[in-house]
Amino acid sequence: MTATLAELKQTAIANTLRSCQLFAGMSSVELGTLAAITAVKSVPKGSYLFHEGDPSAGFYVVQTGAINVHRVNAVGKEQVIHVFRAGESFAEGTLATDKGYPADARAVEESHVMLLQKAGMLGLLRRQPELALRMLGSMSAHLRILVAQLEDLTLKDVETRLANWLLKRCPDPDSTKHSKIVLTMTKRVLASELGTVSETFSRTLAKFREQQLIDVKGRIVTVHSPVKLAALLRRNLGE
Repeated sequence: MTATLAELKQTAIANTLRSCQLFAGMSSVELGTLAAITAVKSVPKGSYLFHEGDPSAGFYVVQTGAINVHRVNAVGKEQVIHVFRAGESFAEGTLATDKGYPADARAVEESHVMLLQKAGMLGLLRRQPELALRMLGSMSAHLRILVAQLEDLTLKDVETRLANWLLKRCPDPDSTKHSKIVLTMTKRVLASELGTVSETFSRTLAKFREQQLIDVKGRIVTVHSPVKLAALLRRNLGE
């Protein structure tokens, strides 16, 4: 019975890994090999998975919930790098260094994550170099996120950054029709991602509502006319 339970556990891990873009297309045998070096961890809401500088135990794939990866500056202000959700991987870069994790990771919801253990992954990468290419692709995607975020933070004020963030998530920025955006994070986390505090973020949302640019109900933001929001953005940028 013990062996059967262990096999079921490994199968469940392999199925979850299959849903991760990093491992898409891998065979059942390959996924089974990964599952053998994977540990599942439960992370209560608000608990830390790791802190900046902690030795790397490996990298993670989110099974359920959401993990906020962030850094804290010298004055204690938190800057969100990204909020990772089910099927997304993070901290892959720590496999190639002994410097430890470069940021903090905290659960913003009750979460389960899978740790692909460092020693096992390094051994697997030596045997399967093509997996290393997959991981380079994943890290490249993370880099694009950081570049986009840097672009947002260079914009001059919160109003401009929020308008830019919303427009990027409208299917057609030139449309005059309503566009709904579902927030996948709390407003506090989004405020941090935009480089501001909750109070300023809330005031900016209220200002957009007063200008009839948006409507907010829970985690759904409705952009009434993306083209009008784009016009606001251009004015703020002096275009």
